[in-house]
Amino acid sequence: MTGDLSRTVRLVAILNLAYFGIEFAIAVRIGSVSLFADSIDFLEDASINLLILVGLGWAARNRARLGMLLAGVLLVPALATLWTAWQKLHFPVPPSPVPLTLTAMGAILVNLSCALMLARYRHHGGSLSRAAFLSARNDVLANVAIIAAGLVTAFLWNSAWPDIIVGLAIAVLNADAAREVFSAARREQAES
Repeated sequence: MTGDLSRTVRLVAILNLAYFGIEFAIAVRIGSVSLFADSIDFLEDASINLLILVGLGWAARNRARLGMLLAGVLLVPALATLWTAWQKLHFPVPPSPVPLTLTAMGAILVNLSCALMLARYRHHGGSLSRAAFLSARNDVLANVAIIAAGLVTAFLWNSAWPDIIVGLAIAVLNADAAREVFSAARREQAES
């Protein structure tokens, strides 16, 4: 199973790193808090999967420590998003809804693919594989919300608020995933 998980997390890391570049460039171009949050999350997911790849051969105690580190890494996008949202409040220009929605649709395809690849390992690799799966799952939920924000901005409320609200919700999802991964790592450490 370790060989299969290794190949899977390597592919997931590559996909996340590639889409980070695409989404970050578009987020900056259209001034979107939610796409910025999601793009930073793609970079964080690539980092998590690379760390998991390195940690797969480690002893259980060291993997548990790495799981605790990963919980901290999961908080980085949340903090970056809070900062971006704070800045957006000073210049509340709505992002362009068409690129926002289309970029989120591309992101949902990448994240859904990653979540499906990681789903079979979510209960078998401890906190490390759980961290990878939760990140991908949360990203799918975030992408649905970004698509909704784009549609709301386009058709109902031409405001920066749908984008800001979704960006902040993504930050909350990341914080909750960090808590879950930290708890799993603590249990692993107690058992080893």
